Amino acid sequence: MVLLIEGIILCAVFTLMVFVMSRKPINTLYNYPPKIQERVKSLDAYKDSIPTQKNKIAAKLIACVLFVVILSLILRYINGYTSFPEAFGYGFLLWTIVNLWDAVVLDIIWFCHDPHFVFKGTEDMVKDYHDYGFHIKGFFIGEGLALVICALAGLVVQFVL
Repeated sequence: MVLLIEGIILCAVFTLMVFVMSRKPINTLYNYPPKIQERVKSLDAYKDSIPTQKNKIAAKLIACVLFVVILSLILRYINGYTSFPEAFGYGFLLWTIVNLWDAVVLDIIWFCHDPHFVFKGTEDMVKDYHDYGFHIKGFFIGEGLALVICALAGLVVQFVL
């Protein structure tokens, strides 16, 4: 029951975070399929507003650090875990729930079908916006990232908190 409640809360928080970020889609350009990224980068209308690779990497590193901290605090002070195996295993399970929610609900159901996410000048790229395989691949990349983030959170739980 605790897992279900935590999963729902984390999915809601993640959805809110994605909603806030999605208000300005150009800031999330690197989360789009590659062909859409290429087209947007070639359009004069977006030339001065495209985030740089440096910004992309910095944002992802900050997000990873925040995820480690938040996950560690949840695992230690809400779930009471004190060992690496417990923290890593439960953290990975929570991450997988949110990652699956992100891939299926936020990406495949919402992103792929909401005209708000379509950049002007890419309206003809319906096939690319509906590239479900891109989002499924993203799920597996997220699972790989989870191994690192959850391992770090497990170490923080065991040795720091």
